[in-house]
Amino acid sequence: MFLFQSPTQTITQAIDRYYHEFLELLPKIALGIFIIVAGVLIAQFITNFYKRRILKKANDPLMARFLAQAIKIILILIAIMIALQVAGLSGIGAGILTAAGGAAIILGFAFQDIGKNFLAGIILAFNRPFRINDTIKIDSMFGKVKALNFRYTHIKTTDGRDIYLPNSDVLTKPVENYTADGFFRLEFVVGIGYENNIEQAKSIIKTVLGRNENIVQDETHESFVIEDELAASTVNLKVFFWINTLDYRVTSSVLRGLIIKEVKEALDLNGFNLPADITELKLYSTEEDIPLKLRKDPRDLLSNS
Repeated sequence: MFLFQSPTQTITQAIDRYYHEFLELLPKIALGIFIIVAGVLIAQFITNFYKRRILKKANDPLMARFLAQAIKIILILIAIMIALQVAGLSGIGAGILTAAGGAAIILGFAFQDIGKNFLAGIILAFNRPFRINDTIKIDSMFGKVKALNFRYTHIKTTDGRDIYLPNSDVLTKPVENYTADGFFRLEFVVGIGYENNIEQAKSIIKTVLGRNENIVQDETHESFVIEDELAASTVNLKVFFWINTLDYRVTSSVLRGLIIKEVKEALDLNGFNLPADITELKLYSTEEDIPLKLRKDPRDLLSNS
């Protein structure tokens, strides 16, 4: 025989049952919260220890920092899953993982750029064409690499700007590394007069290059001068020399300017003519003459009087 219960009694019994179940789970929930807090603190401690000890000896600081971030996130996720298991909420943990998988698919379409940058960051952490403090150029962005994060690569430009490039661009676009092996070749053009001796000019320029200690000169990296062009008023010589790129900004700009100055002064000292561009005016039979009038200097008129 079934006893009829009023809705109020049913609700009261349900609340009472859930209340007692909650009281039974409360110690486990408290323990789970403790595990999460402890896990976060342990993850932070391990990450800081890793950064202090490993980064000093690491040959690749970018990789070391990236792995430090990854280790911290993984440890925190493990702590959360353990806490849910201890609290008796393993079903919730499984549900979270299932929901996260479904959400990842949905959000993957909505946030494709974020997903691409994240995956590109993981790939770049293990396989990339630069190291920290390398001078690189991607499209028009030129500067030193300062950091590699999950979503972007931090570049400091030579004029002090901080550029944060999406990792997907770094992965898919050509990267020019100016400091990969520590050497870079610079060049400039100097024009001498047609009446000057070309071989003598080349010898003087090579002497200037040879006596500069900041220019790299060995069997692999050789400085040389070649005839480049017969221009309108000059014979153009192109000068090539190698520099060390530990500080690319200084060596590429300051040293290049210094070498140009020394070459110019050495050619002047040896009597070489460095003519400016000459403009030639031609008049054809179908055109009128250009009217020219020579005006005497007033001082000449005074002196004649």
